[in-house]
Amino acid sequence: MANQRAELTWTEDQIPVSDRFDDPYYSLQNGLEETRHVFLAGNDLPARFAPGFHIAELGFGTGLNMLTAWSEWEKAGQTTPLTFTSFEAFPMEPGDMARALAAFPELASWSGRFLDQWQGGRCDLGTLHLEVVEGDARQTLPVWKAEADAWFLDGFSPAKNPELWGADLMQQVADHTAHGGSAATYTAAGFVRRGLEDAGFTVTRTPGYGRKRHMTRAVRK
Repeated sequence: MANQRAELTWTEDQIPVSDRFDDPYYSLQNGLEETRHVFLAGNDLPARFAPGFHIAELGFGTGLNMLTAWSEWEKAGQTTPLTFTSFEAFPMEPGDMARALAAFPELASWSGRFLDQWQGGRCDLGTLHLEVVEGDARQTLPVWKAEADAWFLDGFSPAKNPELWGADLMQQVADHTAHGGSAATYTAAGFVRRGLEDAGFTVTRTPGYGRKRHMTRAVRK
Protein backbone atom coordinates (compact mmCIF):
# COMPACT_ATOMS: atom_id res chain seq x y z
CA MET A 1 0.00 0.00 0.00
CA ALA A 2 2.71 2.47 0.98
CA ASN A 3 4.33 2.48 -2.45
CA GLN A 4 1.14 3.25 -4.37
CA ARG A 5 0.78 6.75 -5.77
CA ALA A 6 -2.14 8.97 -6.60
CA GLU A 7 -3.36 8.75 -10.20
CA LEU A 8 -4.87 11.98 -11.46
CA THR A 9 -6.88 13.53 -14.22
CA TRP A 10 -6.80 17.34 -14.57
CA THR A 11 -9.97 19.26 -15.34
CA GLU A 12 -10.03 22.08 -17.89
CA ASP A 13 -9.56 24.59 -15.06
CA GLN A 14 -6.59 22.63 -13.68
CA ILE A 15 -8.19 20.95 -10.67
CA PRO A 16 -6.79 17.48 -9.94
CA VAL A 17 -9.35 14.67 -9.75
CA SER A 18 -8.52 11.27 -8.28
CA ASP A 19 -8.91 8.52 -10.85
CA ARG A 20 -9.31 5.97 -8.05
CA PHE A 21 -12.11 7.79 -6.22
CA ASP A 22 -13.51 9.99 -9.03
CA ASP A 23 -13.47 12.99 -6.71
CA PRO A 24 -11.66 16.36 -6.88
CA TYR A 25 -8.90 17.07 -4.38
CA TYR A 26 -10.37 20.41 -3.39
CA SER A 27 -13.41 22.58 -3.92
CA LEU A 28 -14.31 23.40 -7.50
CA GLN A 29 -15.23 26.88 -6.22
CA ASN A 30 -12.32 27.93 -4.01
CA GLY A 31 -10.24 25.27 -2.30
CA LEU A 32 -8.36 27.73 -0.10
CA GLU A 33 -11.48 29.40 1.26
CA GLU A 34 -13.09 26.00 1.82
CA THR A 35 -10.06 24.88 3.85
CA ARG A 36 -10.25 28.04 5.96
CA HIS A 37 -13.99 27.61 6.52
CA VAL A 38 -14.06 23.88 7.20
CA PHE A 39 -10.76 22.94 8.78
CA LEU A 40 -9.54 26.15 10.39
CA ALA A 41 -12.81 27.75 11.53
CA GLY A 42 -14.26 24.28 12.13
CA ASN A 43 -11.53 23.68 14.71
CA ASP A 44 -11.63 27.26 16.07
CA LEU A 45 -8.25 28.07 14.54
CA PRO A 46 -6.10 30.12 14.67
CA ALA A 47 -7.61 31.22 18.00
CA ARG A 48 -6.54 27.97 19.70
CA PHE A 49 -2.96 28.03 18.42
CA ALA A 50 -0.39 27.69 21.20
CA PRO A 51 3.17 26.37 21.46
CA GLY A 52 3.22 22.60 21.00
CA PHE A 53 -0.03 22.53 19.00
CA HIS A 54 -0.52 19.33 16.99
CA ILE A 55 -2.82 18.94 13.98
CA ALA A 56 -3.53 15.52 12.50
CA GLU A 57 -5.26 14.79 9.24
CA LEU A 58 -6.83 11.94 7.29
CA GLY A 59 -5.93 12.55 3.65
CA PHE A 60 -2.88 14.71 2.82
CA GLY A 61 -3.75 15.13 -0.86
CA THR A 62 -2.08 18.20 -2.37
CA GLY A 63 -0.89 19.50 1.01
CA LEU A 64 -3.30 22.45 0.76
CA ASN A 65 -4.72 22.02 4.27
CA MET A 66 -1.26 21.78 5.80
CA LEU A 67 0.00 24.86 3.95
CA THR A 68 -3.08 26.86 4.94
CA ALA A 69 -2.64 25.92 8.60
CA TRP A 70 1.11 26.60 8.52
CA SER A 71 0.61 30.02 6.91
CA GLU A 72 -1.93 30.97 9.58
CA TRP A 73 0.42 29.67 12.28
CA GLU A 74 3.19 32.00 11.13
CA LYS A 75 0.82 34.91 10.54
CA ALA A 76 -0.42 34.47 14.12
CA GLY A 77 3.12 35.15 15.31
CA GLN A 78 3.95 31.63 16.44
CA THR A 79 7.70 30.98 16.33
CA THR A 80 7.85 27.44 17.72
CA PRO A 81 7.06 24.49 15.43
CA LEU A 82 3.53 23.49 14.50
CA THR A 83 3.37 19.70 14.45
CA PHE A 84 1.31 18.34 11.55
CA THR A 85 0.78 14.62 10.98
CA SER A 86 -1.17 13.37 7.98
CA PHE A 87 -2.25 9.83 7.07
CA GLU A 88 -2.27 9.22 3.33
CA ALA A 89 -2.71 5.94 1.44
CA PHE A 90 -1.95 7.24 -2.06
CA PRO A 91 0.61 10.08 -1.94
CA MET A 92 0.68 12.55 -4.77
CA GLU A 93 3.87 12.93 -6.81
CA PRO A 94 5.72 16.17 -5.95
CA GLY A 95 5.38 17.42 -9.52
CA ASP A 96 1.60 16.98 -9.42
CA MET A 97 1.53 18.63 -6.01
CA ALA A 98 3.41 21.66 -7.35
CA ARG A 99 1.04 21.90 -10.32
CA ALA A 100 -2.01 21.79 -8.02
CA LEU A 101 -0.61 24.28 -5.51
CA ALA A 102 0.20 26.79 -8.26
CA ALA A 103 -3.54 27.54 -8.20
CA PHE A 104 -3.05 29.26 -4.82
CA PRO A 105 -0.56 32.12 -5.31
CA GLU A 106 -1.51 33.48 -1.88
CA LEU A 107 0.32 30.47 -0.40
CA ALA A 108 3.31 30.67 -2.74
CA SER A 109 5.89 31.51 -0.08
CA TRP A 110 4.83 28.52 2.04
CA SER A 111 4.35 26.08 -0.84
CA GLY A 112 7.75 27.07 -2.24
CA ARG A 113 9.53 26.40 1.05
CA PHE A 114 7.69 23.10 1.41
CA LEU A 115 8.27 21.84 -2.14
CA ASP A 116 11.97 22.77 -2.00
CA GLN A 117 12.46 20.19 0.75
CA TRP A 118 9.64 17.68 0.33
CA GLN A 119 10.73 14.13 -0.45
CA GLY A 120 7.98 12.30 1.43
CA GLY A 121 7.81 11.11 5.01
CA ARG A 122 9.15 13.68 7.47
CA CYS A 123 10.03 17.30 6.79
CA ASP A 124 11.43 19.90 9.22
CA LEU A 125 10.69 23.43 8.02
CA GLY A 126 11.54 25.25 11.24
CA THR A 127 8.09 26.50 12.19
CA LEU A 128 6.54 23.28 10.83
CA HIS A 129 7.32 19.68 11.72
CA LEU A 130 5.49 17.59 9.14
CA GLU A 131 5.08 13.84 8.95
CA VAL A 132 3.04 12.09 6.27
CA VAL A 133 2.36 8.50 7.31
CA GLU A 134 1.91 6.42 4.16
CA GLY A 135 -0.49 3.48 4.07
CA ASP A 136 -4.06 2.60 5.00
CA ALA A 137 -5.06 4.70 8.01
CA ARG A 138 -7.06 1.76 9.35
CA GLN A 139 -3.69 0.07 9.94
CA THR A 140 -1.36 3.03 10.56
CA LEU A 141 -3.46 5.14 12.95
CA PRO A 142 -4.00 2.41 15.61
CA VAL A 143 -0.23 2.11 16.12
CA TRP A 144 0.40 5.88 16.18
CA LYS A 145 1.64 6.97 19.59
CA ALA A 146 0.67 10.66 19.64
CA GLU A 147 -2.46 12.72 20.24
CA ALA A 148 -3.70 15.65 18.19
CA ASP A 149 -5.30 18.86 19.40
CA ALA A 150 -7.25 19.16 16.15
CA TRP A 151 -8.15 16.78 13.33
CA PHE A 152 -8.80 17.59 9.68
CA LEU A 153 -10.97 14.73 8.37
CA ASP A 154 -10.46 15.18 4.64
CA GLY A 155 -10.80 11.87 2.88
CA PHE A 156 -12.59 11.71 -0.44
CA SER A 157 -16.39 11.68 -0.38
CA PRO A 158 -17.81 9.09 2.06
CA ALA A 159 -19.89 7.69 -0.81
CA LYS A 160 -16.74 7.03 -2.84
CA ASN A 161 -14.14 6.40 -0.09
CA PRO A 162 -16.17 4.82 2.76
CA GLU A 163 -13.15 3.07 4.29
CA LEU A 164 -11.82 6.41 5.55
CA TRP A 165 -15.04 7.20 7.43
CA GLY A 166 -15.95 3.98 9.21
CA ALA A 167 -16.90 3.79 12.89
CA ASP A 168 -13.71 1.92 13.84
CA LEU A 169 -11.54 4.62 12.30
CA MET A 170 -13.56 7.41 13.93
CA GLN A 171 -12.94 5.65 17.25
CA GLN A 172 -9.21 5.68 16.51
CA VAL A 173 -9.44 9.41 15.75
CA ALA A 174 -11.09 9.95 19.13
CA ASP A 175 -8.54 7.76 20.90
CA HIS A 176 -5.78 9.92 19.39
CA THR A 177 -7.36 13.27 20.30
CA ALA A 178 -6.39 15.25 23.38
CA HIS A 179 -9.25 15.89 25.82
CA GLY A 180 -10.96 19.07 24.72
CA GLY A 181 -9.49 18.57 21.25
CA SER A 182 -11.55 18.83 18.11
CA ALA A 183 -12.23 17.47 14.64
CA ALA A 184 -13.85 19.03 11.59
CA THR A 185 -14.93 17.75 8.20
CA TYR A 186 -16.75 19.01 5.12
CA THR A 187 -19.18 16.07 5.22
CA ALA A 188 -22.42 15.95 7.19
CA ALA A 189 -23.16 12.31 6.31
CA GLY A 190 -25.25 10.76 9.06
CA PHE A 191 -23.08 7.68 9.53
CA VAL A 192 -19.98 9.87 9.95
CA ARG A 193 -21.67 12.03 12.59
CA ARG A 194 -22.93 8.93 14.42
CA GLY A 195 -19.47 7.36 14.30
CA LEU A 196 -17.93 10.46 15.86
CA GLU A 197 -20.66 10.64 18.52
CA ASP A 198 -20.28 6.96 19.41
CA ALA A 199 -16.50 7.48 19.64
CA GLY A 200 -16.91 10.13 22.33
CA PHE A 201 -17.19 13.43 20.48
CA THR A 202 -19.85 16.07 20.95
CA VAL A 203 -20.95 16.63 17.36
CA THR A 204 -22.63 19.65 15.79
CA ARG A 205 -23.79 20.23 12.23
CA THR A 206 -22.91 23.72 11.02
CA PRO A 207 -23.20 25.62 7.72
CA GLY A 208 -20.93 24.24 5.03
CA TYR A 209 -18.88 26.07 2.44
CA GLY A 210 -20.28 27.14 -0.90
CA ARG A 211 -22.86 24.73 -2.25
CA LYS A 212 -22.45 22.34 0.66
CA ARG A 213 -25.29 23.10 3.05
CA HIS A 214 -23.78 21.51 6.12
CA MET A 215 -20.46 20.36 7.60
CA THR A 216 -19.54 18.66 10.87
CA ARG A 217 -17.68 19.93 13.92
CA ALA A 218 -16.78 17.67 16.83
CA VAL A 219 -15.22 18.24 20.26
CA ARG A 220 -13.71 15.46 22.39
CA LYS A 221 -15.56 15.12 25.68
